[in-house]
Amino acid sequence: MDKIETKEPMIVHGKIILPYTHSAGRVGSRFLRELRDSKRILAIRCPACNRVYVPPRSTCARCFGQLEEWVELDGRGTLITYTVVRYSLPVHPVKAPFALGIIQLDGADTGLIHMVGEADLENLSIGTRLEPVFKEVREGSILDIKYFRPLAP
Repeated sequence: MDKIETKEPMIVHGKIILPYTHSAGRVGSRFLRELRDSKRILAIRCPACNRVYVPPRSTCARCFGQLEEWVELDGRGTLITYTVVRYSLPVHPVKAPFALGIIQLDGADTGLIHMVGEADLENLSIGTRLEPVFKEVREGSILDIKYFRPLAP
């Protein structure tokens, strides 16, 4: 049997460009178009169990029914949990520090993950009522909602 030689690893530095296109599908695309074109947040309701999903999906996670009934939400909701990000990475949409939260929009049974802005990060708390702030120039992305800000008392 031949002896296996130990070799030093060879590292080649470079970049591989992988252009691709991702489709949000029929349901996700309508959701994103409405954000972009109308500044409207749409959810989808299950006809069998009445559960309302935002972001919308095509199949109910509870009863596996097909979802077709669109519901418009006003965008206001409650912060149900959050974290404060205190470091910046190139993939972050904004520079740190910033808050990411799960917002349960009024009329929805699920939470929407998004940034919280215009808030005192040291005094942010679960239960804070929030409303969406849309970008002036929208592109058809969840980031067309710039962030959710606390509602004025």
